[in-house]
Amino acid sequence: MRLATYRAGKIFILYDADSLCDAGRAPQTVPPIPPCAFDPACWRDAGRVIGEAPGRGASLFLDASPFEEGAQWVLRPYRRGGLIARLSDNYYLWTGLERTRAFRECRLTAGLHARGLPVPRPVAARVTRHGLTYEAALITERVPGARALADLLQRDDADTALLARVGTTIRRFHDTGLDHVDLNARNLLVDPQGKVWLIDLDRCRLRPEGAWQADNLARLERSLAKFGASKAMAAIRGGYDAPVPASA
Repeated sequence: MRLATYRAGKIFILYDADSLCDAGRAPQTVPPIPPCAFDPACWRDAGRVIGEAPGRGASLFLDASPFEEGAQWVLRPYRRGGLIARLSDNYYLWTGLERTRAFRECRLTAGLHARGLPVPRPVAARVTRHGLTYEAALITERVPGARALADLLQRDDADTALLARVGTTIRRFHDTGLDHVDLNARNLLVDPQGKVWLIDLDRCRLRPEGAWQADNLARLERSLAKFGASKAMAAIRGGYDAPVPASA
């Protein structure tokens, strides 16, 4: 995966040049994807919204055939939560392009994807600067047929073996140094083959081993309790503490 940056005035797009650029096209001189592709209204008007995920920011599932044949993408605008959202729910303080949440998440996700870790492939991130502030959105590839662990737990479709794989997967990310600051049962996906994926790396970072690993697990445990699945944590911890297979 080769990430490249395109700029048009106040708009910056970081994108996967291998998937969005035709062979021989100069990556930084031609728009790889129109800026309106990061606007939910454009997809709705085109009739290409095929689903929506719960949560702040209302991530949309998209039919991305015009850009990649047969592909499905996930569009996630960045939205604030908490009290500050009352002032502005989609504007952030500008401190430099590479420090924007979208560019940081896109690069982090691309790096983990390149290491073979189960994260969705990042497609592109857009940042629009407005003087001292900016707004942003991220597009990633959708994991076909994946369901959130939270939904599986609520339907009693998560057996001990699956929960152990969840723990093993988290351990792989922790061994890589990923501090997932919002590790919860909705950010863990399970595809039809039973493979576990980790999503939503906003504000996450790579760190040396430390107390943050236990903090991640504690956050997940609180999330499980909200879904009435506290007992699932024992199996997850079992998988987490088990030796990680060399082929994982």
